[in-house]
Amino acid sequence: MPERVLVTGAAGFIGSHLVEALVREGYQVRAFVRYVSDGSLGNLRWVAPEVLSELELVRGDVRDADAVRRACRGCPYVLHLAACISIPYSAVHPREVVETNVTGTLNVLSALLEEESVERVVVTSTSEVFGTAQYVPMDEGHPLRPRSPYAASKVAADKLAESFFHTYGLPVVILRPFNTYGPRQTPRAVVPTILLQALQREEIRLGRLETTRDLLYVADTVAAFLACLRAPAEGVVGESFNVGTGHEISIEKLCRTLCALLDKPELPVRQEERRMRPEQGEVYRLCADSRKARQRLGWAPRYSLEQGLRETIAWFVAHVSQYRPEDYLI
Repeated sequence: MPERVLVTGAAGFIGSHLVEALVREGYQVRAFVRYVSDGSLGNLRWVAPEVLSELELVRGDVRDADAVRRACRGCPYVLHLAACISIPYSAVHPREVVETNVTGTLNVLSALLEEESVERVVVTSTSEVFGTAQYVPMDEGHPLRPRSPYAASKVAADKLAESFFHTYGLPVVILRPFNTYGPRQTPRAVVPTILLQALQREEIRLGRLETTRDLLYVADTVAAFLACLRAPAEGVVGESFNVGTGHEISIEKLCRTLCALLDKPELPVRQEERRMRPEQGEVYRLCADSRKARQRLGWAPRYSLEQGLRETIAWFVAHVSQYRPEDYLI
């Protein structure tokens, strides 16, 4: 009988790609989706009908301990992705972000203590916990210096997960993807922001251009989750893993690369004050050291930046009419 896997945040960008991969791999997937009154499925609306029909959909909110307890029931494997992820939004609504990311993670971990057989719990972290790089590439021992309420909430969630491993023996793994991008990503993220403006406007408006990011294509991120699920417990459970390409690119160069791929190399780019983080809150440099993931999980990225960007461009070109470039989303 196929193993049952619970995915929280299943309607999100990465979550929707992950449940798709799990179904195709033969897992029984329970998809925990945040309840909204119109019944929206978020990014699951893009999933193939034959995949969607295989999902056991459960609606609720990770802040609701009872809803989480019901969702976890009978699932030996849990991939916890549910989170409030916007950095600018966290500056405006820090309490909501903490309640979702910290209390939500606590609810998942606590619910699993009541289950008889839990094989693996993968908690999703973020490179933002490190703040701007003190050295590169950034390994798992890099100092934690969160620059935003969002990043601080993820530090807290990571440490809660670690504590449940040490205190209760819960088989937790912390996966820390660097800057995932790809089809279906929210337009507030940098790659869709550039793409949608380049496709629909006569100029591109961005925040800081000198910052660098380690861009990881979503299929490689999904592969890292699957590797966490399947890897032997020794040397994996109770550990955290950075996953990225080990290559950094400035936002300015990323913008020029995307414009060149779109055959719009001369499109003007200007900085816009409202799109900039406060100077003390900015993360200026990110670049992953993924050697631990390579050695213990057997994971390595397969997509080059150009390959991933071409896949992403193709998807957004096909769906561009559904987005408004004048919107600046936090």
